[in-house]
Amino acid sequence: MKQTTKYVGLDVHQDTTVACVRDETNRIVARHILATEESALIAFVRGMRGTIHVALEEGTQAQWLHDLLEREVQSVIVCNRRGEPSQGNKGDWRDAEALSELLWRGVLRAVYHGSPQRGALREFTRTYVQLVEDCTRVMQRLKALFRARGIKTPGQSVYHPQRRAEWLARLTHPAVRFRAESLYTELDLLLILRPRAKHAMLAEARRDPAWALLRSIPFLGEVRVAQLLAILQTPWRFRTKRQLWAYAGLAVVTRRTAEYTFTRGRPVRRGRAPMTRGLNRNHNRQLKNLFKSAATAATARPGAFQTFYQSLLQRGTQPDLARVTLTRKLAALTLHCWKRGERFDPHQLSVQAS
Repeated sequence: MKQTTKYVGLDVHQDTTVACVRDETNRIVARHILATEESALIAFVRGMRGTIHVALEEGTQAQWLHDLLEREVQSVIVCNRRGEPSQGNKGDWRDAEALSELLWRGVLRAVYHGSPQRGALREFTRTYVQLVEDCTRVMQRLKALFRARGIKTPGQSVYHPQRRAEWLARLTHPAVRFRAESLYTELDLLLILRPRAKHAMLAEARRDPAWALLRSIPFLGEVRVAQLLAILQTPWRFRTKRQLWAYAGLAVVTRRTAEYTFTRGRPVRRGRAPMTRGLNRNHNRQLKNLFKSAATAATARPGAFQTFYQSLLQRGTQPDLARVTLTRKLAALTLHCWKRGERFDPHQLSVQAS
């Protein structure tokens, strides 16, 4: 190939990767089917001359491919095209060609895949979160099993090891009793693994330089701070607090139309306010739940955040909007402390953040 700029679109699957290469004139110069293996992918990009830009979609192998290729090419963009409208037929070649064309046009928005120094914490956090979700799922299945047979299960006694024989005795059908015993065994194993995963996650998070700064913010406990470090990775990926609000699902979506009118022959902007359409839906749900739960806890306990929340209510703000404002304030303070390297100062709550 000539010494020109190349735009490569990769449609990645478990066994194969379909590649489409365009030059700087938007002409397709090569198509290849590669094995989704390190040696094949490295040999492919090293066989091209010139400046190489690569694009692929977010997926299971995205982080691995990003770390593998970023040392070999000029740039690697991992994009999320889920939810985009599609027309016509779909196929591997079409997907690879579309990615390479969008990359050439420069319209792809990258999904963050940096900060390799926090890769271990990210894995520990995922393990802990998945074990918590699995525990919750098994506990709900146990209660559903009893409720399906007209047996009420108030409180937590149904999970207590010393009362399991009593609960199992209420199940007369052998197959149903076997299912309950299996769920109890699964729950016991998860309850052993979950504290171990939590200990490993917190031990890794405490080694992070930002740990002490984020822990100084009220209602950001050890688990929440560890998850923040794993999810956000670095505060510098957000230029302002508004980018963080959008990522956390706290950005207000507005709609405007017919913004201008002619007055004396000149276009003049209309003075009417834009129409709001709630908060943005394309966000990190785990991060939104983290900030919302912290803000909800802050409204119920004395402190600077509760005072801030009560002041909003006294000014006539509706309770649900006041909680959103408090959540946005908490996210803004988190970004401020992390970027500035400062500990939390209660006087910062007097500054408008939303």
